[in-house]
Amino acid sequence: MVNAFIFNHNPTIPLVTASFMTPGQKLRQLLQEPGLLICPGVHDCLSAQIAEQVGFEVIFTSGFGISASTLGRPDYGFLTATEMLYSVSRIVQGVKIPLVADIDTGYGNPLNVIRTVTEAVLLGVAGVILEDQEWPKKCGHFQGKRVIPAEEHIEKIKAAVKARGESGLVIIGRTDARAPLGLEEAIRRGRAYFEAGADIVFIEAPQSVEELKAIAAAFPDAPLFANAIEGGKTPLMSPPELEALGYKIAVFPLAGLFSATKAIADCYKYLKEHGTTVGFDRLLNFQQFEQIINISQYRQLEQEFSVNPTTNPTTNPTTNPTTNSTTKPHPEASEH
Repeated sequence: MVNAFIFNHNPTIPLVTASFMTPGQKLRQLLQEPGLLICPGVHDCLSAQIAEQVGFEVIFTSGFGISASTLGRPDYGFLTATEMLYSVSRIVQGVKIPLVADIDTGYGNPLNVIRTVTEAVLLGVAGVILEDQEWPKKCGHFQGKRVIPAEEHIEKIKAAVKARGESGLVIIGRTDARAPLGLEEAIRRGRAYFEAGADIVFIEAPQSVEELKAIAAAFPDAPLFANAIEGGKTPLMSPPELEALGYKIAVFPLAGLFSATKAIADCYKYLKEHGTTVGFDRLLNFQQFEQIINISQYRQLEQEFSVNPTTNPTTNPTTNPTTNSTTKPHPEASEH
């Protein structure tokens, strides 16, 4: 089991006893609790709200999911920093639980990383993943990845640590070196990034259970990140198996996107074939969907602020909306 102190590399970041905690501090508190933290991937506000409603304590945004849902394109580095952070900002505002954001390579050199991380902190992000691919990057389970020198990424990790200040932002140091350079080099890089200040080590796309075990054996003193992609390069292991190896967080980044895509495709195929959705039993109805988007809250606000009064004030041009008093039209008004 990983010791709790691992999650407080920087002694200037308190693990908080006060009533107010930053998102990063909330995530650190969850990481101190025993057991494997299971985290679903979300790609928009709706999927994030569903994840929160079913009881998840942390959510994750992936570059793959946001690229697919906002651009309809593969994770080939098409998203800019602005586009990624904008999508993340909307999701953060829609939930109360901590969010870990994939910020790709940080979108440039260490100075760009400082700006990206600073923006993420201001948006309320709880943790970030920073990877060592060349830009433009690719999904970690695609072919043809290239990585920058480890020394360059070490400086990016240090820049991220500097930029987070005392926010408690959790920094996940990711290496994609397994595919182009081999597992041994990936482990070496993971160690270097951890020593540079990353809170969690993420070695992307190990290709067997034996490799997952080798990674765990190489990091008895560091919390590890497991990336579970259905149909990806890494075999899926059960939560007890991952926890026994020493992994601290397991992310299912595309489960929601894949399931939603299949559900939409099935519905549209049925509609195309039958010309109606009557008989298609895998739909929410209108009232059920209203509950998911919490429409009752907004109806209460409408009543509280008289958004839809019974009498529309615009029907009486002589009513003063400020004083709610009635005045006579100016005698010259009809002449204009």
